[in-house]
Amino acid sequence: MGRGRTALSIVLASSLVACGGGGGRNDSGSGGPTSGNPTPTPTSGTSECSLSARQDFVRAVLDEWYLFPDLIATGVNKADHTDLQSYIDALVAPARAQLKDRYFTYITSIAEEKAYYNSGSNAGFGIRLGYDTGSNRVFVIEGFEEGPGVPQGLDRGVELLAVGTSASTLQNISDLMVSGGPQAVVNALGPSDPGVQRVFRIREAGGTERQITVTKTEHALDPVSDRYGARILNDGGKKVGYINLRTFIGPAEADLREAFANFQAQGVTEVIVDFRYNGGGLVEIAELMGDLMGRGHVGQVFSRTTLRPSKSSENETRLFGAQNQAIAPTKIAFIGTGGTASASELVTNAFTPYLGTDMALVGTNTYGKPVGQYGFDRRNCDDRLRAVTFKTDNADGQGEYFTGLASVVPVTCRATDDILTPLGDPGEASIAQALAFLRGGAGVCSAISGRDATAAQSGATGRSITAQREVLQPDRPTPAQRETPGLF
Repeated sequence: MGRGRTALSIVLASSLVACGGGGGRNDSGSGGPTSGNPTPTPTSGTSECSLSARQDFVRAVLDEWYLFPDLIATGVNKADHTDLQSYIDALVAPARAQLKDRYFTYITSIAEEKAYYNSGSNAGFGIRLGYDTGSNRVFVIEGFEEGPGVPQGLDRGVELLAVGTSASTLQNISDLMVSGGPQAVVNALGPSDPGVQRVFRIREAGGTERQITVTKTEHALDPVSDRYGARILNDGGKKVGYINLRTFIGPAEADLREAFANFQAQGVTEVIVDFRYNGGGLVEIAELMGDLMGRGHVGQVFSRTTLRPSKSSENETRLFGAQNQAIAPTKIAFIGTGGTASASELVTNAFTPYLGTDMALVGTNTYGKPVGQYGFDRRNCDDRLRAVTFKTDNADGQGEYFTGLASVVPVTCRATDDILTPLGDPGEASIAQALAFLRGGAGVCSAISGRDATAAQSGATGRSITAQREVLQPDRPTPAQRETPGLF
């Protein structure tokens, strides 16, 4: 999640955009420092956008702003690195070893990130993919309505059997997984560029196999699906609000306001919040979502943001605000997985002091990202450095969930992600368990186990969805893929 209440142009080609901690590896939010941004002078004889100059910029930013100044590696020689990200990784390796910065600090494109946060813009098939770790099978776990994949039948529960640039070059997914692991499948899917075409052999949920051709297009991403994103579930005559937020981006504001206005009009007092694949996004949207469920807590602490000691003047406390569409739920079930991170975890953590055992984490453990990033820009180079700069706590001062929320949420309810059942369906395993909790409390739950509590820590870039299934994530994800894990 990221913070960005005020995006400040500081000097020349450098600017600062606040980003807050969350899933994927980055979250953008609101607010931001009011002091200057380092602008190191390029080494004599090097251009502004040379690798050396960019490395100097990164080092200066981290030395001034990095949340864990004692966990920056010393003795890193920039000449040993032929790309900027590997240099960044080397500098923050000590923090990563302590699970405090698991690739949350990275370089990205200003233009691409702005396009994503403003509209969800990205280029691809418009699908989210996951793979089974034991059987080398890849499935569509969600289809995005605006993309080209859903009209061709690529939707939740469909298995990808083979992929190629043409019918004559099809490669079996299982063979790719055996030979090169998940990244081999990522490579076979091609770059995230409009016009890239792939032929698939697929197996539909009912067992029918067929061949399709899909071309990647530039499309927006609807943060709340028109098919299942917001609805009223009838649970034995009781109205339960269900909201599935895919990502915390700007367009989510209108969707969330509309959904909660309906919940309010319908007299909803119990809510299921489905964050199962939500990797984070803008802090300001997380705060709005908190407000929309915080009618009974206006003026109370939503979260506290803390920077390194030398930047303590930037610390802030955010209170629940009043919103016309807000409700005051007496019970909330948050659905999460290892793909749930950042802004999603911030919202969930914010309610534990107020709801206690009337709130549960349902599914599996979350990723564990209680830190956030500011964005430091070099506009002439289209470089945005997302650097971990702050940590968030709830009203009780709890923010130590680097191993996932299962370690701090009072009630957890283990459930599977049933990809053969549509999202929003009361019969889907995690939603059914959430309804059971709202009905019967903690007594109907099997706690998320120790295995689940460590599942989210697997891999450098992958995030577990269940103990057996993970999102398919590139080694170098795009801005959209960071916040929408598994997006292709």
